[in-house]
Amino acid sequence: MLASLDGLLAALRLQPDGDDRFRVPSEPGRHPDRVFGGQLLAQALLAASATVTGKDPHALHAAFVEAGAPDRPATLAVDRVRDGRSVATRRVTVLQEDRPRLVAIVLFHANATEPDVCGPAPETPRPEELPLIQHWAHELPAEQQELGRSWIDRPPPLEMRIGEAPTFLGGPSASGTRSHWMRLPRDVGEDRALHAALLAYASDFLLMDMAFRAHPDGSGPGKFTGFSLDHAIWLHRPVRFDRWHLHTQEALAIVGDRGLTRGAVHDTDGRLVASVAQEVLVRPLTTR
Repeated sequence: MLASLDGLLAALRLQPDGDDRFRVPSEPGRHPDRVFGGQLLAQALLAASATVTGKDPHALHAAFVEAGAPDRPATLAVDRVRDGRSVATRRVTVLQEDRPRLVAIVLFHANATEPDVCGPAPETPRPEELPLIQHWAHELPAEQQELGRSWIDRPPPLEMRIGEAPTFLGGPSASGTRSHWMRLPRDVGEDRALHAALLAYASDFLLMDMAFRAHPDGSGPGKFTGFSLDHAIWLHRPVRFDRWHLHTQEALAIVGDRGLTRGAVHDTDGRLVASVAQEVLVRPLTTR
């Protein structure tokens, strides 16, 4: 897990490549077939942040245009759409070989601290009372063990604790919400933009699985294929993502091949840190 975090931080190290342009590699060795969407979100947010001073990112709206290739570097091209007195707007295009992989609008705001009104966090066991997501990979039947190997051999760069297995690790079909705890495995310093980017990265985990979980055709390992169409995250306050955060997710709608999911991220004090929404394309492998 620590090695995975080191690889992610290397992929978030911006290399200047001209005016408001940056070069970045991909996370090494974690996703052999395509770039993880959360990586693109984090890179876009950091590139936009590098062109703004005195304001924190408060929203990112991104469209996934085409799957990225993990063995090639990417170029982040930032367009300074507007710099207002309290709000700044940036457009970021993530390119590989001049082909857009993600297009994002990132908003920044010099926000006040009051008022502060938000709903309470859901009641859930504490993180230390829940198993790591890798536990559910170990629990798969012998004939399905290969499906979970990547979560063990190439773990994500964050600690994730969850009381119900995701569907791709044998979890049940269900409606309603599901929560998991998440945090970085070590301190990464005080950079607020980096913490926001790392939360954006982590916000992409398991949202698509909520559509699998709620699908009327039932769920199970290897039963669906899908990918993210777009992703939005609203950051309500600065975050320290090397501390525990609870991500509560639900599927709002499944119509045809498209599903809409959303999430709410709370800190251990019960404060709402971020809200998330994602539209996904979901297709049962047995029918299409």
